[in-house]
Amino acid sequence: MAATAAGSAVSARQPGPRGDHDQMRRVRADGAQGFGWLAGRLGLRGQAPRTDEAGHRHATWLELFLDIIFVYALAAVVARLGNDPTPSPRAVLAVIGLFVVVQWAWVGQVYYDTRFDPDDALHRLLVLGALVGAGTMTLGVDEVPESVLLTIGYLIVRGVLLLLYLRARTTSPMARSVTSVYLIGFGAGWLIWLASLAAPNTLRPTLWIVAMIIELATPWVGKGRLNRWPVDNRHLPERIGQFTIIVLGSALANLLFAVPDHPRPHMIVAAGMAFVVPAAVWWVYTTFVTTRLTQRRLRGGQAYGYLHIPLGGSLLLLGWALGQVVRLIDDNVDRLPLELRLLLAASVVVWTVCGLALYWLWSRPSGARLAITGYGVISVSVITATVREPRLMLLLLSAAIVGYAVLLTRRLAAARQESADEPER
Repeated sequence: MAATAAGSAVSARQPGPRGDHDQMRRVRADGAQGFGWLAGRLGLRGQAPRTDEAGHRHATWLELFLDIIFVYALAAVVARLGNDPTPSPRAVLAVIGLFVVVQWAWVGQVYYDTRFDPDDALHRLLVLGALVGAGTMTLGVDEVPESVLLTIGYLIVRGVLLLLYLRARTTSPMARSVTSVYLIGFGAGWLIWLASLAAPNTLRPTLWIVAMIIELATPWVGKGRLNRWPVDNRHLPERIGQFTIIVLGSALANLLFAVPDHPRPHMIVAAGMAFVVPAAVWWVYTTFVTTRLTQRRLRGGQAYGYLHIPLGGSLLLLGWALGQVVRLIDDNVDRLPLELRLLLAASVVVWTVCGLALYWLWSRPSGARLAITGYGVISVSVITATVREPRLMLLLLSAAIVGYAVLLTRRLAAARQESADEPER
């Protein structure tokens, strides 16, 4: 009765082949007396999210539509660095901070969808409102902290998320327990973001940092409750993987924009060598995701989500740095600036270490896995520290990362076999 009165009906998700989603619930608006009738008259009644033959949840068209605006948001974030190959630490930190805000705005919706997976009319309209908020954030990125557009956009996106959790709260006792964690933590962060509208420009970034610390800490502080209602272990890696592909797409865009309209042969070769790096990153990442090593160990998904924040930020900066190297080759520069080489090294090292940490979610790394990570970190660090000539550095860097990708792919294949041989739990 309570669920119906709230305009929601609950149906249990069918358990997957491992029986690990038997606690999942769907939020429905089919029982709404007013809005449900209107939605039906307008032909807006939703359907259950797509599943495959085994009953596994996949991204809906609405989720993919939401992703589009974040493509532009990421482009706006990295565009703040401009084309200066010697960015200041403050500029880099600002880009990293804005990336965290943008990714966190996106991630919040994903974690809601993976536990409560509606596709009814009210849910669609609310998410479309969030999309407007994401667009507002995109427009405000370039003028932070003077402009209030970023703040207003974030308030809209997170406000919609809070409304969705309020809607889901009444569907079951378990839902009430889970949504309480998010409503308290995210609600506190939302209020601080709201207060920042009245703060001076110089104080706003401080308030944003405080709000983000509270929001980022919320899933970890509440992991006891959240782990009792595990995430969808197919849907969450798929969605986070799609965002990672979007970030890689931004990296490729930086490379393409760095190539002149009528490139000379040596520029085509340079761009090709630079392309090898994000291609190898894609190869390694998708190989890891398709092995599904962490599938049975996601639980609340906190560690998996947290690790993708530095991983995604490193890939965003890596794409920008590679674009700058290509531009400098076009300008016939003989030596790469130290700042650019440091940014390249830091980006690859962070990506490599995050990959090791994701592997650790499955099992304690063996000596071979640690040695592969060591090779990646040391080789890239040595190359960027000692080689200043752009073409040679790009050639050696590409070769080192390809070698790392080959070694890690072989190790992941062996790990997948080990996982297949494990008894079911």
